[in-house]
Amino acid sequence: MATPKTNLTINPQRLWDTLMETAQFGGTPKGGIKRLTVSDEDKKVRDWFKAQCEALGCTVEVDEVGNMFATRPGKRKDLAPIAMGSHLDTQPTGGKFDGVLGVLGPLEALRTMVDMGYESNAPIMIVNWTNEEGSRFAPAMLCSGVYAGVFTPEFAYSREDRQGIKLGDELARIGYKGRHKAGAIKFGAMFELHIEQGPILEAEDKMIGVVTGVQGMRWYEVTVRGQESHTGATPMGLRKNALLGASRMIEAIHQVGMGHLPGVASVGLIENRPNSRNVVPGEVFFTVDLRHPDETVLDRMEAQYQAALPKIAAELHLELEEKRIWKSPAVKFAPELIKCVQQGADQAGFKSREMASGAGHDAAYIARVAPTTMIFVPCLGGISHNEAESTTLEECGAGAQVLLNAVLAHDATYA
Repeated sequence: MATPKTNLTINPQRLWDTLMETAQFGGTPKGGIKRLTVSDEDKKVRDWFKAQCEALGCTVEVDEVGNMFATRPGKRKDLAPIAMGSHLDTQPTGGKFDGVLGVLGPLEALRTMVDMGYESNAPIMIVNWTNEEGSRFAPAMLCSGVYAGVFTPEFAYSREDRQGIKLGDELARIGYKGRHKAGAIKFGAMFELHIEQGPILEAEDKMIGVVTGVQGMRWYEVTVRGQESHTGATPMGLRKNALLGASRMIEAIHQVGMGHLPGVASVGLIENRPNSRNVVPGEVFFTVDLRHPDETVLDRMEAQYQAALPKIAAELHLELEEKRIWKSPAVKFAPELIKCVQQGADQAGFKSREMASGAGHDAAYIARVAPTTMIFVPCLGGISHNEAESTTLEECGAGAQVLLNAVLAHDATYA
């Protein structure tokens, strides 16, 4: 593998200051971020990001689903850009680093290249993908999925949040429904930097996770219907309690995960109606998330889950509506880019280990259309999707340095 001629060093303090600066866009009292997709807060951070990239000599383009592409020219116009990217949207109670490090780490890498007057062979690109989290508009990784041809733009536009507001309308409202067709802005490879969102690196005292792939994921929506009635006047044996049914279903879903380790099965969102203290619940809506690195095992998990729920509903005389809304197959990343990341970690002197990602990322869809891989850094206690999410200046800096090293190693193959 070729080695880059110049050893560039990023500025960890500048990266940290940038992370803290952008955390003010949607900052929460508990120190996290609430920056939901295409909200007013998201518009503010998008405008900020665009201005920063243009100041580095980048051309910033936006596609029809709001994905942002900032490109700095290289020495060779015949080469597709080498992309670095992740997302700037967060969970409702998100932390400062999930996704954000994967956009601002590349910004720091590009700033370093500009500071040193370094010219790459290929153009260098930073991407901000729209609606990675899926917390406001399901499914997750929606607009990287549109880019990769998994979803249509029309499907993305039609997604509604819990208030019935459509993604397409919000993109237009904040001015980020771009003119380029999704997938039309090309790149030759993509590296995604991210916090691990799990405890392995911290437990093993490793600084860098060299990510080999992403486990398979499937999302479902379930509605359980019974009958609303007075809690004081309805005997226990005559109730059609939707919440009781949902609770038993949630326990059954938990057992699906426990029976297929290292797979996981989770219920993360639940709505109880009418949610009154003296009314037997008549309807419950909840979401289900099944994951496993082996698609065959994931099939078995799905079958067990789908067999358990109707049985519980029948026992309690409840109606059940269940549907799968999203499927993301297990992904293996590009070996040649994985080698670049390993070389980048070795070059920087960081302890590393290969690992698969338990969480979903935009890289999972992009791997369908371009060589792709990821870089992980530790997060305290493995906690993520939480305002307490925490990593350090040194860890963020290490990730950005390995990212830059890996990109330069890949770029050197074009020399």
